[in-house]
Amino acid sequence: MGVPLRAELDRQPVTMPVQQTETIEVSVVMPCLNEAETLETCIVKAQRAMREANIAGEVVVADNGSTDGSVAIAERLGARVVNVRAKGYGNALMGGIAVALGKYVVMGDADDSYDFGHIPRFVEQLRKGSDLVMGNRFRGGIQKDAMPPLHRYFGNPALTRLGRLFFRSPVGDFYCGMRGFRKDAYERMGLRTTGMEFATEMVVKSTLLDMRIAEVPTTLSPDGRSRPPHLRTWRDGWRTLRFFLLYSPRWLFLYPGMALMLVGSLLGLWLLPAQRTVGSVTFDVHTMVYAAAFVLLGFQAIAFAVFTKFFAISEGLLPPDRTLDKLFQYITLEVGLAVGTLLTIAGLATAVYAVSTWGSQHFGPLDYAHTMRLVIPSALFLTLGAQTIFASFFMSVLGLRRR
Repeated sequence: MGVPLRAELDRQPVTMPVQQTETIEVSVVMPCLNEAETLETCIVKAQRAMREANIAGEVVVADNGSTDGSVAIAERLGARVVNVRAKGYGNALMGGIAVALGKYVVMGDADDSYDFGHIPRFVEQLRKGSDLVMGNRFRGGIQKDAMPPLHRYFGNPALTRLGRLFFRSPVGDFYCGMRGFRKDAYERMGLRTTGMEFATEMVVKSTLLDMRIAEVPTTLSPDGRSRPPHLRTWRDGWRTLRFFLLYSPRWLFLYPGMALMLVGSLLGLWLLPAQRTVGSVTFDVHTMVYAAAFVLLGFQAIAFAVFTKFFAISEGLLPPDRTLDKLFQYITLEVGLAVGTLLTIAGLATAVYAVSTWGSQHFGPLDYAHTMRLVIPSALFLTLGAQTIFASFFMSVLGLRRR
């Protein structure tokens, strides 16, 4: 299965001889942190599956600082071991994948919960042209006590549905740790996360890059360790949700912002002519103040959505967006300045009218219910105008590097 090799990695790739890379089709990468109880079983299963399917392959153990003899076990079984100093699930996998010699990579945890006998299923789909092949445990079968009920019936399905909604991904099991991918496709993904989010980022990035994604059924068994798993339910669930939101400015900023602006605008227009009574409740200018605040918050959120999207594309976190590119052929700095100036003029004009109304009363006491219907829109237009002008300049600054 290959000559044992132990390399020291700080997420830096190790260069291997060209003649070695030409003989290996599949690299099975296992992240490892004190997995002496189960590592041998996983390595033997992977080696047997590839041998029986006539797959030229290797097993790479990405050790993340084990102190229980895991490294010695891997080397004894002929696996290549790479030491990854930087801690974290994602760091370990990136280190192992970096030295993988295969055209295809199959990754899976070394806790004996995944069936490495299913490796040929993944390889078959990769040979057919898929860039990413996901295992689906809900289709393959989850054995009793293999997954906590909270994860099985709520956590995994809920987060998977969110991922499918946010990114229109076809994947039915976002959290499945056993998956295969083309190494060149992995390099195009440019993954950044170093913890448990690494696996989620892989699904999201491959979806956003329009890669070919396939699924195969796989099983999940109770792991063979006597210690608790590294996974932490609430912490890792929150980290996944946070990742979804950060990688989806539409759902984090754009849609909430549009909703706030719509509600605020409709509410303000409804109250602009006069107070309104619904049942026994009367709504007046006090409610108009909140409506104006909704509009301002909504505008800010929409601006953040555009800023975030633009920055993420510029930094390579998200792929280019054709719709955004076309939009900014027409929405330029000059257009933004023009719109901001018009809003400012509208605000000033309304303010002048409000002052003239006050002047007609010899600058004495006023009917606040009447004057506030002028002052609130005036302040809103002035603020929106200034924000539009500032946002236009900021977008131009972000666009300098991109152009």
